[in-house]
Amino acid sequence: MPEHTSRATNGRTSRRGLLFGTAAVSAGAFLTACTSNDTKDESPAADTRPAADDKPGKHVTIGFAGPQADHGWLNAINDNAENRAKKYSDVTLEITEGSNDTAQQIGQIETLINKKVDVLVVLPADGKALTQVGLKAMRAGIPVVNLDRVFNSAQAYRCWIGGDNYGMGLNAGHYIGEKLKDKPNARVIELAGLDNLELTKQRTQGFDDALKNYPNIRKVARQAAEFTVESGQAKMAQLLQAQPKFDALWNHDDDQGVGALRAIEQAGRDDFLMVGGAGALSAFQAIKQDNGVLKATVLYPPTMAASAIDLARALGQGKGVGGLAEYEIPASITLYSAVVDKDNVDQYMPTGFR
Repeated sequence: MPEHTSRATNGRTSRRGLLFGTAAVSAGAFLTACTSNDTKDESPAADTRPAADDKPGKHVTIGFAGPQADHGWLNAINDNAENRAKKYSDVTLEITEGSNDTAQQIGQIETLINKKVDVLVVLPADGKALTQVGLKAMRAGIPVVNLDRVFNSAQAYRCWIGGDNYGMGLNAGHYIGEKLKDKPNARVIELAGLDNLELTKQRTQGFDDALKNYPNIRKVARQAAEFTVESGQAKMAQLLQAQPKFDALWNHDDDQGVGALRAIEQAGRDDFLMVGGAGALSAFQAIKQDNGVLKATVLYPPTMAASAIDLARALGQGKGVGGLAEYEIPASITLYSAVVDKDNVDQYMPTGFR
């Protein structure tokens, strides 16, 4: 979706077990689940470790630094972080203005380090460029929750949480494949995001890998846009002109999808199905109405920012994650890219971003 992430494909998370479909387990469900410390089980196996829960505990000041919220998804990241922090009486959130200028964002993070916040949550504008400031925080004894765009070194963060770009493409491809599996010589096209971002390459790779399971389907065109409404409209118009006949479209990002849908409407086309990406409210509403080409979208949930706050609070309080046996929070959490269509859209409607 947006220019949000670029997770390193260093084998940290195996994709072999990834299943396509619509079911999803929220990381937040684990993070807020309570494992009671008041167990009455006196056996040696009784779990007495501290687990993250909603009960007030040690006060934690969390510094939050992200890029400029110039995209609906990034706006939702900020909103999710702020709203989650307000839920806890024992959390103070120090949030920066956000910037796409790496030097400026580094300065903002250094200010938070100098304020001696207890934990940092950072969504870097550029993971590689901000690795050193992540290392600086960790060396200062401030644990870092690296949100979505990954730092170059695992030493620069205590925990990484983010979306699965490859999984987005994989699940979009499987959804389209299942819809077209009985259609001879089916043709699909792809409206990608920024090609200079690793996340775009990962989404395309997942999509292409999924289509290999459907020998009757061929991808006949691909165009890269820029995650904006304007670019989505312009690039989609070009695709429609170049491809008078196709059966399905996968669009990487729901924000640029607003423009793509305008181009489709202007061209008077309704002879194919469209799958979006990310989980914008406008996409959910169109899917629910079910009177256009948009039939599904594949999530890249901005709720990851709320879960990052949960993780930061648990780190600051020296607690683990409820529902897991480990004493420590995980080193990384990859969120699932659920497919949302008319059958389950009501469930996800509250998570849609504007």
